[in-house]
Amino acid sequence: MEVFFREWERRAPGETRDIGRARALARALGLLAPGVPVLTVVGSKGKGTAATYASAFLGAAGLRVCTVTSPGLRSHRDRIRMDGRAVSPEELAFLADALDEAVTALPPPSGGYLSPSGLFTIAGVLHARRAGADALVLEAGMGGRSDEVALFPPDVAAITPVFREHAGVLGDTEAEIAEEKLGVAGPHTRVLSAPQSAEVARVLAAAEFVEPGTSGIPPDLLPAGLGRAAAELGVAAARRLPGVAEPPAGAVRDVLSTIVLPGRLSWHDVPGSATRVLVDSAIDRTGIAAALAAARKAWGTIDHAVVCLPDHKDLDGAIAELGALPVTFVRLPLPHLRFTHALPPHWDVVESTAVTPEALATLGHRVVALGTVYFTGLVLDAVDADTDCLYVTSASRRPS
Repeated sequence: MEVFFREWERRAPGETRDIGRARALARALGLLAPGVPVLTVVGSKGKGTAATYASAFLGAAGLRVCTVTSPGLRSHRDRIRMDGRAVSPEELAFLADALDEAVTALPPPSGGYLSPSGLFTIAGVLHARRAGADALVLEAGMGGRSDEVALFPPDVAAITPVFREHAGVLGDTEAEIAEEKLGVAGPHTRVLSAPQSAEVARVLAAAEFVEPGTSGIPPDLLPAGLGRAAAELGVAAARRLPGVAEPPAGAVRDVLSTIVLPGRLSWHDVPGSATRVLVDSAIDRTGIAAALAAARKAWGTIDHAVVCLPDHKDLDGAIAELGALPVTFVRLPLPHLRFTHALPPHWDVVESTAVTPEALATLGHRVVALGTVYFTGLVLDAVDADTDCLYVTSASRRPS
């Protein structure tokens, strides 16, 4: 897997991702015209849920769907899926070798690097072609115009709620960040959006806004909490993809009823203990409040919270919502994330190596784990969550 991280790990201070070089790589692999309809999901929160529901709905409509998400849940295989199933180790190794050969043939990097998320996106498009996919669903890693998903102009773009994140990188205001994310759309892209703040809605004025409760999907097939709006956006976006016929209600139920969303209000037992963990990739005050409310509704009380929020997330909102709860704060050893925000004195602070089943089991019987997808992936790994299959279609049931 070295090819996916080689240039990123060797980047010089101040260097940024080289979209031009990524385009040259995609061109060398013959991928700039994927040959199938493309649905791209951008936004600040809920992208993975929207991408999963869009893919599952397309699967219910009889399409073979390749889905590329960022980052993975537990492993790099999770980033590329066909009909809901993660690629095999052998498939990922083949894609890595194909990229390695093509990258080696390019001129050497000069002032920029091929980003890991961009290389996984290109590998996913390559896998879609090799596997004979009927449609591509791409989740942006960060941004829109500046993300490698923009190399593949979408037929439909779905924009989940946009917050003021990565300030100074994607933009300094919500409006500037929204403009950057909208930049993924080409001149013929149909743009759909979840409900947005007034500032963002003005930027996305030409988009079709998808209001909650308008998807026609029965409530029992949709996720609980804040993920419901993202799921409905994903379904609406899938319906707008060219050539997609409305699937029978029975087929929709058969597929959507199998959806699992690890790390999105998902519940897990810690192996070898009586501890149960609610894992949610909440990154702002609203999301954290919703997760805590779900935990208290199920348990009545919470014994401990494990939290991981770098400086650019809403740590002040998290502190306000967590209040006097016992909290363990986890810092990740990722150079692009900063953890300098002042923390309440009663919080414990640990490194990511402390996220183990044994450590979680010492925190009580009712534990919530909240934070970035990178962090919730560590928790899912610690509890040995099944992340190989997010949904099941008739195509994925057939023997390979």
